[in-house]
Amino acid sequence: MIIRVQTEDFDIAALHHELLAGRTDVGAIASFIGLVRDLAGDPLQTMTLEHYPGMTESALQGIASRAQQRWQIADLGIIHRVGALAPADQIVLVAVLSAHRADAFAACQFIMDYLKTEAPFWKKEVSEQGAKWVESRDSDELARKKWES
Repeated sequence: MIIRVQTEDFDIAALHHELLAGRTDVGAIASFIGLVRDLAGDPLQTMTLEHYPGMTESALQGIASRAQQRWQIADLGIIHRVGALAPADQIVLVAVLSAHRADAFAACQFIMDYLKTEAPFWKKEVSEQGAKWVESRDSDELARKKWES
């Protein structure tokens, strides 16, 4: 399992290669890359992500462990960036390896839904109008709750 919180950009192919490392039991890799987006309105200049080192990695580890308990996962990786990012920059990567695609897809979506609501990251957007902290969205909570049934 690979869990990283970093300022540097990431390379999906490099993570896939690192996770596979000669494995022959993997039949599927489901990956998700999230990007910094600039929604209509006041143009976004930067988004700064803050976190608590140690606490954030522990939360990501916990989310990953829950996914491993729920699905048959060969391995997984989560990379989340922090610091100042610009629109279109990569912000998060989740990759899940499994023997079968259904487990890989489900676990990847589960990890992202929980990451959005339980991982201790704080986002501040800066535009010409100033800086503002990003509030959590109801849609993220609803996405996470679907896994509780």
